[in-house]
Amino acid sequence: MTEHVPHQPVDQSAPADAAAPTVQDDPTEEVGEPTGEATDRASALMERAGDAVERAAAASGRAASRAVELLRNDGKFTTDRGTTRIEDEVVEKIAAIAARSVPGVHDLGGDTARFFASMRERVGLGDGDQGTRGVSARLSGEEVRINLTLMVEYGVKVHPLTEAVRTEVIRAVEDMLDLRVTEVNLVVDDVHMPDNL
Repeated sequence: MTEHVPHQPVDQSAPADAAAPTVQDDPTEEVGEPTGEATDRASALMERAGDAVERAAAASGRAASRAVELLRNDGKFTTDRGTTRIEDEVVEKIAAIAARSVPGVHDLGGDTARFFASMRERVGLGDGDQGTRGVSARLSGEEVRINLTLMVEYGVKVHPLTEAVRTEVIRAVEDMLDLRVTEVNLVVDDVHMPDNL
């Protein structure tokens, strides 16, 4: 059996939404204001983002200056009456001649370079580039880095030989070209065996 609830008349003078009770926010509480912890996190994130931007800018600056340095391969000297430019090949030839002058150096260049040079000679396509084979130089302003690949004579002590080659190459390049040799890197690639062994 259902219980009958008498119908209550609705007050027509009150607005329709006034019948439902509402929950009002505290007017003193500001909406959207971050808490202390959220502010700290946001500050830390902004600081890390700033650091990342600074690192990226520094790295791109270093990369750009390195690219400019590689493009600027100029052994150029400017005076009041003109400029003098020294090409890499000039340094390479001087370094090759100086290295070959050291007793115990049989040849320059690695196995493959020497093989192709001898093939070019046999078919009459030149001297096999013996002038600079096994030598590379990189000029940057008045400084130069030199790389040499050597074939040494059997029985020669390698360490004293490489130091003598380094000293002679630096002396020749600096004396003849007034450049500052910053590095002479040597690779001993092969040993020449005498015919009687």
